[in-house]
Amino acid sequence: MASIVEPTLRDKLALITGCTGGIGWASALSLARLGCSIAVHYNSAAEKAAELVSQLQALPGVKAAAFQADLSEYDNVRKLHREVVATLGHPDILFNNSGSTGRMIGPRGDIESLSIEEFEDIWRLNTGSSFLLTQLCLPNMVANNYGRIVFNSSVAAGTGGVVGPHYASSKSALHGLLHWIAMRYAKDGITCNAVAPGLIIDTNMFSNPTEELKSRIPIARFGVPDEVASIVVLLVTNSYMTNKILVADGGITPSAF
Repeated sequence: MASIVEPTLRDKLALITGCTGGIGWASALSLARLGCSIAVHYNSAAEKAAELVSQLQALPGVKAAAFQADLSEYDNVRKLHREVVATLGHPDILFNNSGSTGRMIGPRGDIESLSIEEFEDIWRLNTGSSFLLTQLCLPNMVANNYGRIVFNSSVAAGTGGVVGPHYASSKSALHGLLHWIAMRYAKDGITCNAVAPGLIIDTNMFSNPTEELKSRIPIARFGVPDEVASIVVLLVTNSYMTNKILVADGGITPSAF
């Protein structure tokens, strides 16, 4: 009988994109504390990536290395995957965490202010690159009858959010993608889920929070990266949970199934 909850991730490798941001950083450390080795992806924060790798390598049995890639270009996604496999091996766990809000349009902005080029740029980074990296990682997961795929979505995917239609739609597209993957590959020992954070401080995307935004949150405070990381750990260690989107927003949005 398969284990219900995996007590250790020793001998597993997780590739985390956007790993130098708050959520990626916290998730890397949380998984590594369970023995998981980490492929640290970054775009421009080389010093932060090196610092994180040093912290990860200090944990017992954990291997870690940093990989630079601008994921807004698909050839760089392919290059990232090749380099990870050559250096650390095939990922058993993929956390598609990298992304960008793009230009702030706001909930009361005008749709005509957003060019189709800006729209497509955000979709390529937030959705297309996550699709491609998942596509590249899946065959080895199928061969090993084990895989954990997690997408970092957003509460904006279900509400429209406060950024704009480009960002909200790029995140909601991930939901359709994960539902298809989860149903198709469940028989192959692969789970596919998403975490959908709300207003999380100490992240690159949300660096200047306002009191007005805080007033919208029922628990009256912003979230922190460790709280999102704990959900990522749940989705990775629970072999029965798949095809789910877990919202972490302090109670802003009610949800059931």
